[in-house]
Amino acid sequence: MAMRIEDYALIGNTRTAALVGRDGSIDWLCMPRFDSGACFAAILGTPENGRWLLAPAAEAVAVRRTYRGDTLILETEFELADGSRAALIDFMPPALHDGRVDLVRIVEGRRGIVPMSMQAAFRFDYGHIVPWVRKRDYGLSAVGGPDTLQLRTPVAMRGENLTSVAQFRVAAGERIPFTLTWHPSHLPESATRHPIRALEETEAYWRQWAARLICDSEWRAAVIRSLITLKALTYSPTGGIVAAPTTSLPEAIGGVRNWDYRYCWLRDATFTLYAMLTSGYTEEATEWHQWLLRSVAGDPSQIQIMYGIAGERRLTELEASWLPGFEQSRPVRLGNAAHDQFQLDVFGEIMDVFHTARQHGLNPGEDAWQVGLALVEFVEKHWRDPDEGIWEVRGPRRNFTHSKVMAWVAIDRAVKAVQHHGLSGPIDRWRALRDEIHADVCRNGFNPALNSFVQYYGATTLDAALLMIPLVGFLPASDPRVIGTVAAIQKDLLVDGLVMRYASGSANGVDGLPPGEGAFLPCTFWLADNLAIMGRYAEARAIFERLVGLCNDVGLLAEEYDPRARRQLGNFPQAFTHVFLINTAQNLTRAQGPAHQRSDRHSGA
Repeated sequence: MAMRIEDYALIGNTRTAALVGRDGSIDWLCMPRFDSGACFAAILGTPENGRWLLAPAAEAVAVRRTYRGDTLILETEFELADGSRAALIDFMPPALHDGRVDLVRIVEGRRGIVPMSMQAAFRFDYGHIVPWVRKRDYGLSAVGGPDTLQLRTPVAMRGENLTSVAQFRVAAGERIPFTLTWHPSHLPESATRHPIRALEETEAYWRQWAARLICDSEWRAAVIRSLITLKALTYSPTGGIVAAPTTSLPEAIGGVRNWDYRYCWLRDATFTLYAMLTSGYTEEATEWHQWLLRSVAGDPSQIQIMYGIAGERRLTELEASWLPGFEQSRPVRLGNAAHDQFQLDVFGEIMDVFHTARQHGLNPGEDAWQVGLALVEFVEKHWRDPDEGIWEVRGPRRNFTHSKVMAWVAIDRAVKAVQHHGLSGPIDRWRALRDEIHADVCRNGFNPALNSFVQYYGATTLDAALLMIPLVGFLPASDPRVIGTVAAIQKDLLVDGLVMRYASGSANGVDGLPPGEGAFLPCTFWLADNLAIMGRYAEARAIFERLVGLCNDVGLLAEEYDPRARRQLGNFPQAFTHVFLINTAQNLTRAQGPAHQRSDRHSGA
């Protein structure tokens, strides 16, 4: 049985990432990239699906864990009944350029003598392939198809039921290293880095990176942890940022809303850019912006809502039938069929990224404007078309209000590009179109009887995505229709102070899926942002502090939260949840935070 989602912590090297449980077991790791097949997949099944456990042989009476300062080095300390203590230090050194990926675990004695146990069940292809394991003078080698893992350690190991096991003891002051290295199976075995030296280099890398932070917020600790998490979920060769390092962690325990999030979404691209720029990470912002430009280049009719970490477009979805799922939540999905959906909102998001880059001195260049012109031309022709919307519904296409708002954003940012950045385009025609879309949304997307904007034209249901209306500058936060919409969402979509995306599985059948999911944490940050720009700072602050309080013991958040069972849900950790944590902290700290900058319709208009 897997632990709770929040019982895991993240380590990574900006190429891939692993989840380490409180029990000392690595239950998820894809090698060599985020989207590669997992060699440890126990989080989606059982230990037989692959894991690497290092823990005391006797039951621990206390487990404490923390990251070492502003780094991604995880320390898990186990204390036994006799007072003896040992720590497990887990990290992934920054990747070299030889194709190898290293994961280092160091068992450190801190008091007395602690008997330890190791169990390593290597399973390639998401727990599907049992590799050929051979003893080596350095430890062992596991080969299966294109993959090889080398496990180097001075500890003697033996095979037992298709698992490599060991028992050893660690005394106070002693360090016992274990280094796992992936390399392509067709290449010869090679030496690896010295584990203690790798620890020192990894610590220096993260401390130097964290030192670039610009943050005057009282929530600095949460902000820097979120930024480190965002950096860890960045595929450094391309600048793409995965939504999460996992697949199929459920939005409802036992449910079917289990999706593969190891891809890069466009829907929150501008907020990601803001999070980096306002925190001092201009280099990462530039790389993310360039990844976006490369990925969407081409025919606008073929733009996708998500791409692979290098901009790949074919993300075919299939089900891993051999995996029982996290707490029996089936199916386990690999790939994501939503990549083939039509979502009108992404056109506004892309244009807003280019606009934000120009405002902050990251000149997107002439190429970006040529892409922008093509996008605007497409929006001119198709803004009236129904789509699947921001939530990737697997029901019928509709005229989602948020999608039309984002079509307005696309045209609005094109107008601003011409008027304030010296670019050329038919500004009078675009201004007229901008006004036409705005009037259409206000006429068809607002329900006077509810005093609220609604999920789609003609609906009587709400959608948390409507909280974007003031945040993108469509209407000011002081507009009575915005005030009414926020009040309606607080009345109908709030559960224990947290925001649901919409009434999933309700009679309207909008998403085409069975009911059941948790409160959506990014949407709850949006509510705090709305209240902040309305001047309701005390309410906004209370919501934000509640959200920060939902972080697990090492500062990580998933996509959703079950306020009844009081547990995290969905893929973990979720990049965009942490993006909005960063931005909301800035909104509550600075007079002109990201929400204020983006919500001013007339700024530079």
